[in-house]
Amino acid sequence: MADYDLAIIGGGLNGASLARDAAGRGLRVILIEQGDLGGAASSATPRLIHGDLSVLERRGFWRVRRALSERRTWLRIAPHLVRPMRFVIPAHSDERPPWLLRAGLFVYDSLAKRSGLPASTTLDITHHPVGNALKRPFGIAFEYSDCVVDDSRLVVLTALDAAERGAAIRTGARCVRADRADIWRLAVIDRGHRRVITARALANATGGWTSMVADTVLRQPQPSTAAMQISQIVVPRLFETDNVYVFQHSDGQLIFASPFERDFTLIGAITRAFTGDPAIVAIPGADVTYLCEVASRYFRERVAPTDVVRTISGVNLRPPSAPRRDGTALFDARRRKTPLLTMFGGDVTTSRLRAERAVTKLTPFYPMSPPWTADAALPGGDFAWDRFENEVDLARDRWRFLSEAQAQRLVAAYGSRLPAVLGEAKSRDDLGPAFGPELTGTEVKYLMSHEWARFPDDILWRRSKLGLTMPAADRDALAAFMGDVNDPPRTG
Repeated sequence: MADYDLAIIGGGLNGASLARDAAGRGLRVILIEQGDLGGAASSATPRLIHGDLSVLERRGFWRVRRALSERRTWLRIAPHLVRPMRFVIPAHSDERPPWLLRAGLFVYDSLAKRSGLPASTTLDITHHPVGNALKRPFGIAFEYSDCVVDDSRLVVLTALDAAERGAAIRTGARCVRADRADIWRLAVIDRGHRRVITARALANATGGWTSMVADTVLRQPQPSTAAMQISQIVVPRLFETDNVYVFQHSDGQLIFASPFERDFTLIGAITRAFTGDPAIVAIPGADVTYLCEVASRYFRERVAPTDVVRTISGVNLRPPSAPRRDGTALFDARRRKTPLLTMFGGDVTTSRLRAERAVTKLTPFYPMSPPWTADAALPGGDFAWDRFENEVDLARDRWRFLSEAQAQRLVAAYGSRLPAVLGEAKSRDDLGPAFGPELTGTEVKYLMSHEWARFPDDILWRRSKLGLTMPAADRDALAAFMGDVNDPPRTG
């Protein structure tokens, strides 16, 4: 008998979503990730939960409707991670005519019926706060509803839900060989120790490494793929409103400018073909210049490459013929061969549905319960999306030493599970050492014991984005603290 029903290689959003869905249907699941959860392309998405106006423009009405249905699902099951926002498209005389934008948003609203979010509207931005940061030639803009998401925390909480439903999550573990017969036999280096794991089915969800893993680890035919790099830049905050700006560029691209971690603006994304090692992807200087030029075309404050405080890049795969926002799931169950599922590509919005459909392909091989993930909240998400501010108020009532901004960050990260992090603390001193103005020893210990954080970057860039503001001395202190937690002093 095999150790597991399903082994998953890759701890990005696709892999974590497969683990959550399968574990909740009663399968014995193990997920193997060589680095950190969401450590690659899953932490470099545009951070949008949306129907995608560019798909609508290509008349992909069914895909947009499906994505907008998933948007509604995400608001219901992850209200702490997924936040509704108002998106603003300034009308530009040299780009899409206003009547076309207005008509497109009318269709968008129709496809998103019963969403509970406000419909689109036309704004005179010469007399509206959203126009304050923009250059004067822009007189009108179109405003509509969509959502933003904390992509890297979505991966972690999806994996956490999988673990709480019985899945084994192994980070810092690398599959070096997989042999396929009546069962899969995986040779895994798990934090320096070699072990053999057996499974009745295997999923390759390694993102930008999918083809390489198929060739060198699984020794199976490589899927036909094209590697694509997606990149964004972070600059100091350019506007005071909570809107997301959607800018039309002269080449027809739509570029987003989003509020990011209170004091910053995220600009992107730009996509290009990629060759090389996905582990060392970096944004080309030309792409940085491009994004700065798009922003400078609209904002009063000119954005220069020297203003960039961080770049974000990742590599994912798609079929070589055309992009598919729903991703690709290939299923191979040849005669007398145990099943192999290969999953790559796709966006955040449809990731839950993508995993649900992929796991369903295994139903001829295992007895399992029906799909369930659309109605089950992620950890901490058991409250209504329009009650987020109430959760913040409740947190400040219970832990009176929290500022408004601190409470918002913590509720956005942990939702209703915040008591598991802060406990019965009565003051900041009760939370242990401080690393920068927000991170505490208590939170660090929680992330290490419950969310697989092993190194400072796991916390500073994926469990949070506090690396943007943490001084170097505090980062060094954090590293020393985590080392002590991992290797406590011996006594006796």
